[in-house]
Amino acid sequence: MDQGIIGSIFTVIVFIAFIGVVYWAFSKRNKDRFDEAANLVFDDEESKQNQDNQESNK
Repeated sequence: MDQGIIGSIFTVIVFIAFIGVVYWAFSKRNKDRFDEAANLVFDDEESKQNQDNQESNK
C-alpha cells in the first residue's frame, strides 16, 4: 500500500468518526442532559445569590 491509499483510508475513518460525533451531539436521547449541563452556570449563580441574601438577613 502506498501513502495515497493510507491517506484515503485515514480520511474515511476520520469522516465516519465525525459523523458519529455529530449524531451523538444532536440525538434526542442526549438533549435533556445537554440542556441541564448548559443551565448549570445559571443554577450556581442562583444558589450563590440565595446564600448571599440569607447571610445579609442575619
